[in-house]
Amino acid sequence: MSSVLTGRRMRAATAGLAVTALALTACGGSDGDEGGSGGGSGDALTIGTTDKITTLDPAGSYDNGSFAVMNQVFPFLMNTGFGSPDVEPDIAESAEFTSPTEYTVTLKQGLKWANGNDLTASDVKFSFDRQVAIADPNGPSSLLANLESVEAVDDTTVVFRLTQPNDQTFPQVLSSPVGPIVDEDVFSATELTTDQEIVDGEAFHGPYTITNYDQNNLISYEAYPDYEGLLGAPKTDRVNVRYYADASNLKLDIEEGNIDVAFRSLSATDIDDLRGNDEVEVVDGPGGEIRYIVFNFNTQPFGATQPDADPAKALAVRQAVANLIDRQEIAEQVYRGTYTPLYSYVADGLTGATESLSELYGDGNGGPDADKAAQVLQAAGVQTPVQLSLQYSNDHYGPSSGDEYALIKDQLESTGLFQVDLQTTEWVQYSEDRVADVYPAYQLGWFPDYSDADNYLSPFFKLDNFLSNHYENQLVNDLILQQLATPDPAQRQALIEQIQDLVAADLSTVPYLQGSQVAVVRTGVEGAADTLDASFKFRYGALSRG
Repeated sequence: MSSVLTGRRMRAATAGLAVTALALTACGGSDGDEGGSGGGSGDALTIGTTDKITTLDPAGSYDNGSFAVMNQVFPFLMNTGFGSPDVEPDIAESAEFTSPTEYTVTLKQGLKWANGNDLTASDVKFSFDRQVAIADPNGPSSLLANLESVEAVDDTTVVFRLTQPNDQTFPQVLSSPVGPIVDEDVFSATELTTDQEIVDGEAFHGPYTITNYDQNNLISYEAYPDYEGLLGAPKTDRVNVRYYADASNLKLDIEEGNIDVAFRSLSATDIDDLRGNDEVEVVDGPGGEIRYIVFNFNTQPFGATQPDADPAKALAVRQAVANLIDRQEIAEQVYRGTYTPLYSYVADGLTGATESLSELYGDGNGGPDADKAAQVLQAAGVQTPVQLSLQYSNDHYGPSSGDEYALIKDQLESTGLFQVDLQTTEWVQYSEDRVADVYPAYQLGWFPDYSDADNYLSPFFKLDNFLSNHYENQLVNDLILQQLATPDPAQRQALIEQIQDLVAADLSTVPYLQGSQVAVVRTGVEGAADTLDASFKFRYGALSRG
């Protein structure tokens, strides 16, 4: 057996690009205030967002805000080109199954990190080994459940050995949040590496490097001339991303020309208003985003660790919620059609999506049914009103989350069947609390890692899943593994549909909305439509001024 490459390489004699100060003309100042002016001038493009970064370390985050940064600065073995959901080699020269359980990747020759280090197969092995070793509860390591081992055969050859054969999603997994390759001389093998260590170590080989970093305030990017990946050279050399605590200020700055692009998340009302502004263009793209309520099977009413634990009553509570949710009202009243009702665990439009929830709950046609909810609770012996603590994030899923959950609270309480204690927490704390059994029921949104039905099943419903909500169903787990290894499309689709029926009966989550991607750009800014594609990745390199 070939030995694994283990050498820790010498850092380059030169430190590379120094951290630069953000030009005042690029973003209205370097302090990142929500007001200010001057964005969109000079050579740099300025992007505004309300998304928050948890960490730049790919092992420690599984959220859209963090992954947005990773897509700009880290290399991937596989990636999606602009306008396509299909994966192709990125920094790889080739990638293919060399046996049912072996996926072999050959890297391009002469790859370099921005700090001057060689980028080799040893980094690739290191990147995936540390994901498995760290297994951070907020990280994406669950996507590697089928990975048995990684071998660096030589400097450019990597062999991934899989537990289950014929994994139909593994090439897409390599393009997902678990897929960024990191520099083994900068990142820790056993614990998360801080953002500042990553930036100071210049551990980048994406279309861009980071030249100035102030977490959730301001990031400056500069095109990396030695990037050798699928996406090619960025159309704009310098990009600044400005983070907003208030979406109303994001709207104001795109209106006044202080920024060039606003992406995630403006309110539906603001988007509707901006469609009538001649100075900007609202660009719509395909969306696989879903919204759902998660139940913690330990801490929900009658959950496993509660003094009055009762699985039948706990299920009845979840069923009652599913019977009362009025998806159409939320979509129309809160989101004005930018979201649509979702009755499936898999996003509508993907192969295998069903409407299992519509058939099992409510009036059978997608609407709510209060009588049915009351009957479910009564049959299980649950006294009403049920006391339900419900949590949502006030800064991660857009400014309408407050209205969204106020309406859900009203839908549950107006029947007299529930009394809802509605609470909110900022995302950085929220992401820690939700995996620590703090919230009995809570809001999450899902931005798909890749365009396959499995990405709406494996992360949520396999044993030891990303939700960490103590849901376990061995049959569901086995069927998920089975569909992953089923090459026949019709047989695989049947398994995906069966899984959705089973999890709809268990109700560990209740999906209720599906949304599209929306970006707002100043007149003359081009390329947003190219990156608002079915890969669901927003790549800054596609953007330019016409």
